[in-house]
Parts: sequence; structure tokens; C-alpha cells
Amino acid sequence: MMENEVFASFAFYSTTLIIKMYVLAIITGQVRLRKKAFANPEDALRNGGLQYHREDPDVERCRRAHRNDMENIFPFLFLGAVYSLLGPNPIVARIHFLIFCVGRIVHTVAYLLQLKAPTRSVAYSVAQLPCFSMALQVLYAVITRW
Repeated sequence: MMENEVFASFAFYSTTLIIKMYVLAIITGQVRLRKKAFANPEDALRNGGLQYHREDPDVERCRRAHRNDMENIFPFLFLGAVYSLLGPNPIVARIHFLIFCVGRIVHTVAYLLQLKAPTRSVAYSVAQLPCFSMALQVLYAVITRW
């Protein structure tokens, strides 16, 4: 599979995005510890008492960023994998994957650093373009061969 240039490119960008999601999970945990805002009573008890079993706006911001990643990266993983099987032009495919990856990274940075609007929504929208393109190409390939 790695001899397939398109699939290798997809694997690289997908893995980069999964690592980004892991990093975001670690950041969320670190913000929880720093802000002493624990989701579970047993964690709060271990870290100072039940008063720390609470929500915090900064932790919730991290969680929203992570949830948004899951809502967008998981569909990309499916679409990109199927799109890779269609035999697209390797350069065009790499551009699709790169745009999505950069868009998601910018989206996360904008979310966590609370960058001025519309930075986050532009990053989100730009990242959706290659997904929409891949989805249409997958549907077209299926419909014409069904």
C-alpha cells in the first residue's frame, strides 16, 4: 500500500492529524490540572477535594476543539481512504490532504488561542472544501460504476 503515492500521502496527513488530536487531549488534561477542574469526583478528591469537581471555561474550550476535531477528522479518514482507492492524480490528492490538514491545524490554534473571528471559521470552511470535493468524486465514481 505504501508504494501507492496517493495512499502514502493520505497515511502521512491522516497520521499527522491523529497525532494533533492526541496532543490536544494532552493539552486538555494539562489545562484540567492547572485549573483544577476535574470531570470526575475521584480525580478531584485525588487533587485537592470535591470542590474541584467542576467545569472551567478553558477546559471546555479545549474539549470543544477536540470534539470539533472528531466531528471533522473522522469523516476525512473515511473519505480520504476511499478517495485514495479511486486512483486520483497524486498531486491533486496531496493538495486535498494538505489543505485539510493545514485547515484543521489552524482551526485548533485559533480555537485554543482565541484568535480573532473569523479566523477559526475560515480555517474550518477551507478544510471542508477538499472533503466536499472528495465526497463528490467518491459518489461520482460509485454512481458511474454501480
